[in-house]
Amino acid sequence: MKGALASKRTGDAGPASASRRPIRLMIVDDSMVARAVLSRMIHTDPDFEIVGVAGTAEDAIIALGHVSVDVVLLDLEMPGAGGLKSIPGILKAANGAQVLIVSSLAEEGAEETVAALALGAADTLPKPGTGRFNGRFSEVLLGKLRALAANPREAGTTLDKPRPMALRPLSDGSIRLIAIGASTGGIHALATFFDQLPPTVGVPILVTQHLPPPFMQVFARQLATAAGRDALVAEDGMRLLPDRIVVAPGDAHLIVDQIGDKLVVRLSKVKASSGCMPSVDPMLASAGDVLGSSALGIVLTGMGRDGLEGSRRLVAKGGAVIAQDEASSAVWGMPRSIADAGLASAILPPDKIARRVASMVQEALCK
Repeated sequence: MKGALASKRTGDAGPASASRRPIRLMIVDDSMVARAVLSRMIHTDPDFEIVGVAGTAEDAIIALGHVSVDVVLLDLEMPGAGGLKSIPGILKAANGAQVLIVSSLAEEGAEETVAALALGAADTLPKPGTGRFNGRFSEVLLGKLRALAANPREAGTTLDKPRPMALRPLSDGSIRLIAIGASTGGIHALATFFDQLPPTVGVPILVTQHLPPPFMQVFARQLATAAGRDALVAEDGMRLLPDRIVVAPGDAHLIVDQIGDKLVVRLSKVKASSGCMPSVDPMLASAGDVLGSSALGIVLTGMGRDGLEGSRRLVAKGGAVIAQDEASSAVWGMPRSIADAGLASAILPPDKIARRVASMVQEALCK
């Protein structure tokens, strides 16, 4: 593990770090050049402190036993086990810290990118080629690091005692549709949710996950494997069938419509108030408009407040919303907005959300 730990950086801390501790980072990359260049970029901002470096994932896991970090920058191409297979081990050793993939393999649409997100990485950033570590890349990198460490929980620090939240009653009606929204950390949360969901629930399942368009086909394939059921990227007019997952495309919102007694997909590119594309809001709002109390919304981990307006509409129409809890969220932004607004009927980790859904479906069948 020699050289795996870095001494505290020196230099002008500046006024930004005078009132709060800097965000603690670890860089894990087998390239000495990459480590040096990334370090130099990060050192320009007093909000950050590099407290550890490692050349392999194995060294990183050992080092994380001796130093506390908020975000781990992880390359995927390294000797030994490599970065991808080591993500669960790094997350466990990092004790709640986020993992940001910075790798040449982290291209849009790449299988490795979606696999890394499914294993628990919070975000990804393609590494520029040699000689291109500058300009826009530096801005994007620092922006992503700052966003991941936007508050103590998101930076992986100890949670305060959970605040009591007012919960709404769950609908007594039968469920005809499940609509799930997620962003940062959502792929891992979805995998956990579907792992605990029964093979048959008898209703269509919609998923809006914040990802760029090139990722969506790969995401749908991996989601189908994780869920053990069909998962397709939505097309306008596609019929919604029981137990089939339909995923919002990266360049349009997924809308629920009804023709006669059949539920179908509509795609919309109208700008959402959240600014997200695709946005969770139109999906949840349309589910409420079409199905009322027969629609169930689920809002998983993610930054921002996307899903809040849609949840208000869904609840106003008689539907129910379940939010992911803070302890299991990579970023407790989207589900927190639901909880704080008093719109949630339950606040649970993904595995327990799946069990609650199974229970609701079973209860409806028994009536």
